[in-house]
Amino acid sequence: QVQLVESGGGLVQAGGSLRLSCAASARGFSNVFMGWFRQAPGKEREFVAGIGWFGGRTSYADSVKGRFTISRDNAGNTLYLQMNSLKPEDTAVYYCAARTGFVNVIPTTTKQYSYWGQGTQVTVSS
Repeated sequence: QVQLVESGGGLVQAGGSLRLSCAASARGFSNVFMGWFRQAPGKEREFVAGIGWFGGRTSYADSVKGRFTISRDNAGNTLYLQMNSLKPEDTAVYYCAARTGFVNVIPTTTKQYSYWGQGTQVTVSS
C-alpha cells in the first residue's frame, strides 16, 4: 500500500512560483514510479510530469516543459513539483500519483497509476 499526501498549493499571481510536495508512506519508495496530474473544473485529469525510480528519467507534458520541474527525495519519501512562470491556465487541483513495478517508459495516463493523493488546489490569478 502507498499513501500519498500533497501540500504546497495556494493562490499565486501569474508569473509567480509554487512548489508542491507529496509525502509518501511506502516501503521501498525508491522502487515506485511517481507522477503529478492536474484536473481543472469541467476537464479530465491530465498528466503533468513523471519521474522514474531514482530520478534519472523524467517526462513532462508539453504545456509545462521549461516551466515545471519534478524531483524526488528517496531518503525522505517525498516527491516535488517546482512550478515557475505560472499561468492562469495552470489553475487546477494537482494530484500526486504512484505505481509500483518497473516499466520501460514513464507512465503518463491515469490508468497506469494505482495510488492517488487527495489533491491540492493551485489557483493562478491574471
